[in-house]
Amino acid sequence: MTETFKSSRDVIVRTGDLAAATKFYTSVLGFRMLSKDANLAGFETGSFCLYVERGPGHGPIFELLVPNVAEARARLVAAGCKVIEENPAIPRCYVRDPYGFTFNVARAPMIDLPDS
Repeated sequence: MTETFKSSRDVIVRTGDLAAATKFYTSVLGFRMLSKDANLAGFETGSFCLYVERGPGHGPIFELLVPNVAEARARLVAAGCKVIEENPAIPRCYVRDPYGFTFNVARAPMIDLPDS
């Protein structure tokens, strides 16, 4: 089966200072908080949902949804992408394509993707 990739509305960034980031996104930018726990805060921005995760900083990560993460990962690696982080328990993996675009490949509900 050929994987069909579909973007979600989620963008993820990481920071070592979740409290300061949360204050910035709510106070300075005025984003409405959707969720918060010890390691993750979610914000509605209008066109996308921003998730700020506690951890080592990196650039923005866009999310692409697929029916099968392992198959998509194998296809992307074969096409020259590099896995920069993964968690099979979720399942998900952060992938950087040969042109510098970094995205999270995550499992999508089957109803969200068209049949190919």
